[in-house]
Amino acid sequence: MVFFFCLIFTLSHSQIVPESFKQLSDSLIHARPKTYRELDSVLRNKRADTVYMHYFNQTSARNGYYDGQAYALNQLGRKYRDISQFPKAISLHQLALKAAEEADNLEFRIYSLNMLGVIYRKSDAIKTALDYHQEALDLASTEKNPSNGIKRSINVSLNSIGNLYQTLRQYDIAIAQYKKSMALEKELDNKLGLAINYQNIGECLEHKGQLTEALHHYRTSLEYNNEINNHKGLIICKNSIAQIYIKQNKVKEALEILEPNLLAAEEIGNMYIATSINLNIGWALMELEEYQNAEKYLNRGLALANTHHLPSFISEAYSLLSKLATHKESYKNALLYYQKAESLNVAINSEVNRKYIYDLIIKYETEKQHNEIANLANENLLINLKLKRNKNMLFIGALGMALLTFLLYILYRQKELKNDKKILTLEQSMLRSQMNPHFLFNSLNSIKLYIINNDKKNAVHYLNKFSKLVRKILEASSLKEISLFDELETIELYMNIENIRFSNEINFVILIDEPIDPHNVKIPSLILQPFLENALWHGLSTKEGEKNIELRVSRENSNYIKITITDNGVGRKASERLKRNKVLKRKSVGIDITKERLANFSKDFEHSFQVEIIDLYSSEKESLGTQVILHIPTS
Repeated sequence: MVFFFCLIFTLSHSQIVPESFKQLSDSLIHARPKTYRELDSVLRNKRADTVYMHYFNQTSARNGYYDGQAYALNQLGRKYRDISQFPKAISLHQLALKAAEEADNLEFRIYSLNMLGVIYRKSDAIKTALDYHQEALDLASTEKNPSNGIKRSINVSLNSIGNLYQTLRQYDIAIAQYKKSMALEKELDNKLGLAINYQNIGECLEHKGQLTEALHHYRTSLEYNNEINNHKGLIICKNSIAQIYIKQNKVKEALEILEPNLLAAEEIGNMYIATSINLNIGWALMELEEYQNAEKYLNRGLALANTHHLPSFISEAYSLLSKLATHKESYKNALLYYQKAESLNVAINSEVNRKYIYDLIIKYETEKQHNEIANLANENLLINLKLKRNKNMLFIGALGMALLTFLLYILYRQKELKNDKKILTLEQSMLRSQMNPHFLFNSLNSIKLYIINNDKKNAVHYLNKFSKLVRKILEASSLKEISLFDELETIELYMNIENIRFSNEINFVILIDEPIDPHNVKIPSLILQPFLENALWHGLSTKEGEKNIELRVSRENSNYIKITITDNGVGRKASERLKRNKVLKRKSVGIDITKERLANFSKDFEHSFQVEIIDLYSSEKESLGTQVILHIPTS
């Protein structure tokens, strides 16, 4: 049956094969080596040539040499994978798997399963990819004394599981997996495996925003690829290095790498890498405001991603096109591209995929730990001459479970303490931002002027308000949440104090829609003041004429209330220009702290806190001010 399928694949490749290779094939078929290493040591220089591999596959099948057939079919599959012909590559690796099963060759079965997993991972078929790598690991674990070939396949599986952790954005766990694989690759002195793992660790560090460390790992991978003359690896490394340069605003240096690198990728026919490079060139040109050329490369990358069924790159292309449309002020197209990118991201990173991967990875780790405990138990039984077997097994199992439970508890507590520390730090930062020395000094200075001017009534009035404000801020800082009524009372006091410095020119009004009862609505403490401070000092402080701030509380739906803060200030763009020209720059950190606090609070709610900041414009594109919308969950 395997021979019949292989004939179909090889009939269209019956080109002239040199007599020397025919003799080489005959000698291999006669000797019938069974390991990948033995075959590869002879055929390594020919394995990238599809004509030779088709011939060796056909001749091996005809002579019942299924080990050689599995080797040839896998090399053909790798070749078609590298030029992004994934369906054809899958068919070849599946035939290789059947040949390996016919030969009862465990090493080639594991190798074929891993190759199938790699292809499905590249095409974002996450569940299928993990099934193949899991099956490969399960098969490998049945061999007590694995060969170097099986050990390398185990490393491929470990590396791929690391890739899946990376897909889940669990970058620290992924890095640990890659380092585990790297240690095994060092034992085998497999420089290709080391190059791949350094590249993967660099990708994780890049996602974490550690660009300098990521660049170091990419360059280390580049050195290994140079040493083994791996053209494909060199192209991948250079593309990653250029991507870091773009993020570091070294756009011209990035283009100097990307443009020749694109030619190299196209020359070897690897459309997967070529797609990524086209998108990076488009991104770099967009940063240089060469929008027409940028659009050309982004569309080319999108076309390649669609042609070769690469969902992640399709999503990335739409995201970049959305950003480009925004630069060109084509907001309708920007929204359309953004929606397309988001729909693909939802499909790729769906909760079903994530849960499936978590369940299988946990299952694998649990089974592995169980096997280790069982092995320890067996050794103990041998030392004690197999006495009290059942009792010892129960004791060791219970001890292992207790240790595992204790370890999990420690990890859980560390996570909780780290989270509590983060929340405490945020609360302290928020208190410092609201009770900063400049505010206290300026407020008291303003009250002092009333005293100097012998305006006792206003001095006492504002001093009372100031003391009440300080008391309410200190009280609220010790509480996780307070009523909306208390928060509104606090910010009204704050606005009264700040308005002194504006000569009472600020028209501040609070509106609460029916039937909202502010006494019954709970919100995180001290979250509104940073937005009002921002409106005052960045929106209204430089504005001439009428200065208004409106705070409206309304019911959005059954799950949310909405707090809208609207000012008629100069707008964010004008404020940014003015700020650049100021000698003393006032830095707004309160809003960033508030957003991070709200993100932490969201963990305790079914729905999440959300903040929108909207620039208001007239029909003539003139700035009308800024609007901040806080979506506060009620459940």
